[in-house]
Amino acid sequence: MAYSRKNPKPQRFNTPGHAHDLTFTCFKNQTFLKSKIASQLLADAINAAGKIHSFEVWAYVFMPDHVHLLIFPTSEHYSISNILKSIKQSTSQAMIAHLKENNSKSLIYLETGLEKPKYRFWQDGGGYDRNYWDRKELMRQVDYIHNNPVRKGLAEIPEDWNWSSAGYWLTGTRGPVVVETKNFPMI
Repeated sequence: MAYSRKNPKPQRFNTPGHAHDLTFTCFKNQTFLKSKIASQLLADAINAAGKIHSFEVWAYVFMPDHVHLLIFPTSEHYSISNILKSIKQSTSQAMIAHLKENNSKSLIYLETGLEKPKYRFWQDGGGYDRNYWDRKELMRQVDYIHNNPVRKGLAEIPEDWNWSSAGYWLTGTRGPVVVETKNFPMI
């Protein structure tokens, strides 16, 4: 079956002082992020995008088929669409190049059935974007993000999942994505 774009573009609210919970999914809900290489490429893309687009990562989790990312843009003028494009495009390009260089048979799972784009790592569209500004709601979302692997039976406790900021929040352990919370609202 050929790939086709069905979902309209989501509306984005680039409001200064708001955090954004971004959720995006692998192409056809496939479990590409089980690959350590793919997950590290994603972590590198998020770290690079944070510097380019001036945002703090407050919380994250990479699940096998999707990502939750809670970010806080530190610039008054920003574009969530550009941030997502930067993260998703660089991850996708790097992973496709890696698979081609290694003549991987896994490349078939990224095929769209179209001439352009021939391959896709991420589901088309921007995914979900929810704005947060209330500390209580932010803490609830941080807990939700960190407990995702536990709910899915991938870890017994949140900090056991390597591709998550739970270790940072619970023990101060640094993970593959740089977490910075200096602008996180205090009580």
